Amino acid sequence: MTDTTTTNLLTIPLLINGQEILTPTTFPITSPYTNTPCWTSSSATPAHALQAVSAASAAFPTWSTTKPTFRRDILLKAADLLEERLEENAGYMRTEMGADEGASAGFVVPLAIRMLRDVAGRIGGVCGSVPVVEAEGQSAIVYKEAMGVILGIVPWNAPYVFGIRSAACALAAGNTTILKSSELTPRCYWAIGRAFEDAGLPAGCLNILHCRPEDAPEVVNVMIEHPAVRKINFTGSTAVGRKIARTCGQNLKPCLMELGGKNSSIVCADAKLDVAVQGVLAGAFLNSGQICMATDRILVHSSIAAEFTTALKQALTTWTSSSTLPPTLVNTASKTRVQNLISNALAAGAHFISGSADEDTPLPADAGVRMAPAILGGVTEDMAVWQEEAFASVAAFMEFESEEEAVRMANGSGLGESTMFGDDILKVIGGE
Repeated sequence: MTDTTTTNLLTIPLLINGQEILTPTTFPITSPYTNTPCWTSSSATPAHALQAVSAASAAFPTWSTTKPTFRRDILLKAADLLEERLEENAGYMRTEMGADEGASAGFVVPLAIRMLRDVAGRIGGVCGSVPVVEAEGQSAIVYKEAMGVILGIVPWNAPYVFGIRSAACALAAGNTTILKSSELTPRCYWAIGRAFEDAGLPAGCLNILHCRPEDAPEVVNVMIEHPAVRKINFTGSTAVGRKIARTCGQNLKPCLMELGGKNSSIVCADAKLDVAVQGVLAGAFLNSGQICMATDRILVHSSIAAEFTTALKQALTTWTSSSTLPPTLVNTASKTRVQNLISNALAAGAHFISGSADEDTPLPADAGVRMAPAILGGVTEDMAVWQEEAFASVAAFMEFESEEEAVRMANGSGLGESTMFGDDILKVIGGE
């Protein structure tokens, strides 16, 4: 049922077959800046999901036979519209997930626009081939054809990038698609749909669904199990990824997954400290550490560890100036999870290199969901803070003696060991 305390707020619609649909059931979207609802979202049911599949399936025959230049021009027009609306769309991202100006208007939205133009430029290169066959007097031609309806299940932390990556790649290849948005950032995904619709994308080619978390399993499963849905693209947590993969396997559907992982900065003995420190801080704390590539493991050669630590503390003083509030986290559940990671590490022998326990730094009542950056030393490889993706302004620091040891430590966690989402990346600063 609709929350009566949010009835005067704007409601974000679903997008099905080119129509914006407001549903009887809604759910509130809470802004981390205030920790209060900023607007509400329509909530899809399995019936809405089936409508979206039907719309995408009906649109597929025509869209899949359009000329590459026609598809290219629509994608380029959508990119132009996203660029015209950059500040507006970045504002949605800041409101819904607490991103700062640099992460939203300076990084995520511009990157999504560049990605969309890049995908548009590649459409004409989707070609078949003419292989050489064994028998004399015979030839063969390999055609590449669109698959059908592609389901994209996308997260909250960089909505425009993930939305474009999922939707634009499917559309560029002649497929039609459905995006099941994150329940935390529905207006960002609505903005993507609006740009494509205004660019002239035919109805049904792109459909966007939002739903309450408790309804998501049924809404998603009914689409995966539908015969018209030919492939699934999922970015999210390892726990949910296992469930998606299981359902895809049961239905013999191919799935593309980006799940969790740990990312490392390796600072070698010959690194320039000023460059290394800034690189480490940016890698660990950009967008409050809530990016898939956040390097929340800091590995430093023992010969420069003391000097590097001093420089790191000095640089962090600027990042955590008393005149500014700490970085924003997406919601209180995320903050609680990260506080538990820190407290468990401290109880097991870790210590603060920089930062302090959150309760030691009281915040204004209207500050929203915020958490000061922290770097932990005295960490061991069996600690959760070393093994699990933090997805916050928290990093763990360890020393190494050789580059071989550093690589072993960086690779020393299982695939998908995360409660959030990400991918494995290794950033090496210095070294030959």
